[in-house]
Amino acid sequence: MTTNKNADIGLVGLAVMGQNLALNIADHGYTIAVYNRDSKKMVSFIEECKKNEPSHANVVGHADLASFVLSIKRPRKIILLVKAGSATDVTINALLPFLEQGDIIIDGGNSLWTDTIRREKELAVKGIDFIGSGVSGGETGARFGPSLMPSGTRKAWASLEPIWRDIAAKVDAVTGEPMEGGKPGKPVEGGFACAEYIGPDGAGHYVKMVHNGIEYIDMQLICEAYWLMKNLLGMQADEIGKVFQEWNKGELSSFLIEITADILQQKDPMGPGFLVDKILDTAGQKGTGQWTAANALELGAPANAIAAAVYARALSSLKEERVEASKILKGPVIVKEADKKAIIDAIKNALYCSKICAYAQGFQLIDKAQVAYNWKLNFGEIAQIWRGGCIIRARFLQKITDAYALNSRLKNLMLDPYFTNSLNESQAGWRKVIALAVTNGIPAQGFAAALAYYDGYRSAVLPANLLQGQRDYFGAHTYERVDQPRGQFYHLDWPEAGRPQTLK
Repeated sequence: MTTNKNADIGLVGLAVMGQNLALNIADHGYTIAVYNRDSKKMVSFIEECKKNEPSHANVVGHADLASFVLSIKRPRKIILLVKAGSATDVTINALLPFLEQGDIIIDGGNSLWTDTIRREKELAVKGIDFIGSGVSGGETGARFGPSLMPSGTRKAWASLEPIWRDIAAKVDAVTGEPMEGGKPGKPVEGGFACAEYIGPDGAGHYVKMVHNGIEYIDMQLICEAYWLMKNLLGMQADEIGKVFQEWNKGELSSFLIEITADILQQKDPMGPGFLVDKILDTAGQKGTGQWTAANALELGAPANAIAAAVYARALSSLKEERVEASKILKGPVIVKEADKKAIIDAIKNALYCSKICAYAQGFQLIDKAQVAYNWKLNFGEIAQIWRGGCIIRARFLQKITDAYALNSRLKNLMLDPYFTNSLNESQAGWRKVIALAVTNGIPAQGFAAALAYYDGYRSAVLPANLLQGQRDYFGAHTYERVDQPRGQFYHLDWPEAGRPQTLK
């Protein structure tokens, strides 16, 4: 334990993510001070560090906050990887007596962006800079290269930037393909670090939240593709896994497709068959998907596919109710399809088209948020940050970066020529799959919600004219007319019981 001011950065919170991020930082040549409320965990971690890589000697443990803070070079940079919410506020308040003006706190947890906005304002008064940084990639990403989404002041980011870029995942700047990291403190030649300044105050945590919302629907769509192959074609888990393995070689190539292929081909270690068939069908969630769906409602952004994925998890949790309902509520008998190749191709098209819509909804929501919170975000860079390290990393994201490079003011991803062509060419299979799901009683709410969004967005006219008539009838909410200029509102004194109508 030392109080020498030789640490380049500090980290509070030594759960799995904290330990792995600390080791990643040490691997890149930085000295990192670490602290954990339970000092036994810190001591155990330091002992493990001594047994491993020589660079892990750069991890220095502290049993008390005072010596921890004093050991860090000024301006001090301290990462928090503690539970989001009140625990983050408690930790910040515990650090404050030892900090000086110009020091920087970096919250790397899954914090609500509005909490990040509040914390930055409160700490700015005390002269402390605050960075809210999304960190994606799970424990493996934290250890070997995460996707990092920092926000705060430009000054604070300039101080953190060298470390954040060094430890982030790297992708080829042209192709977007993953690359190995370079030497400590030096960029990878021709590479792009998946760490880029997002914007002020809560922008980083907001973008991370939307990332998680997209992750929810991405996973749901993959599950629906698996479920349709299993039920419509009678395919076994390993055979479906091989289909995903093949898909991972093309336009659907992604981390989630890759691990799905592995999961489906995993044999049950406790008996015959495949493990996926023995896993209980109740999905957990930690809240960020719910935040995304709720904020989309608040901002009036049509993120119905993301919301459908959240609701699908909620429905899965009602296991006992569903078992009872299955004995009472009847549906059609599933008819197995004979043309396996044609159905698999149609499911692939449905997955890709739905994925386009899901990402279109995510970026449309971010666009709404930047107006609401007075941010100015670079959508192409956001897609590039997600290209490596994070859970939704995929070849597909390079197409999004390319789309915004072509048109930085693109209103919707579906309007980019590449995505427009993909939707036009593949939607027949998409529609066929949803029709088969409906006629056979197989739930496919993600596919269906994405198609409803697509059909709604491409419709020049929608039945909202009747809806506005209804609103004016019962609540005098007024309406506009198609034969009059926009912004001119009317109200009709609707007739009741034969009373003549009066236009106002």
